[in-house]
Amino acid sequence: MSSPFRSIRPVAGEYASYYASYIARVPDGDIVETLDRQISESLELFRSIPESLGDHRYAPGKWSIREVIGHIADAERVFAYRALRFSRADTTPVAGFDENAYVSNAPFARTSLADLASGLEHVRRASLYLFAGLDEEAMTRRGIANGFEVSVRALAWITAGHETHHIDVLRARYLTER
Repeated sequence: MSSPFRSIRPVAGEYASYYASYIARVPDGDIVETLDRQISESLELFRSIPESLGDHRYAPGKWSIREVIGHIADAERVFAYRALRFSRADTTPVAGFDENAYVSNAPFARTSLADLASGLEHVRRASLYLFAGLDEEAMTRRGIANGFEVSVRALAWITAGHETHHIDVLRARYLTER
């Protein structure tokens, strides 16, 4: 069920400026409904990619398709953890994370595309339950992550925008010859 407060787009001051491009990618509307719709569309794309392309990189030194999907899931885990803490009024600052270290130390190269997609689906389902269960007060709470103040609402929108960013990169740079 849609809630009006979940359709309020985060504004500058609710997130670090480097997240503005992610938030701008998210369409207007209820963010929980957007996250739910988005995962269905992303899974359709991921499940259409042949396993033989899983290790494809569009340039030397860039992540493979497997690594991109794994990174989306890892980043969502981090964003959801931050949202959980801040929504519960935990004001303890949380550190940033080095996405390149996460990717280089993950088992993505040994994981099938199907399993990576399934893993991301489960992460998203957990995120959906988290965000859907928050009231307006919890969604507007803030905390410090990576040295910047961020609202729980912004973390939901960042999650959606981050995935959109990587889907766009996959389509433009990895899957153009399909």
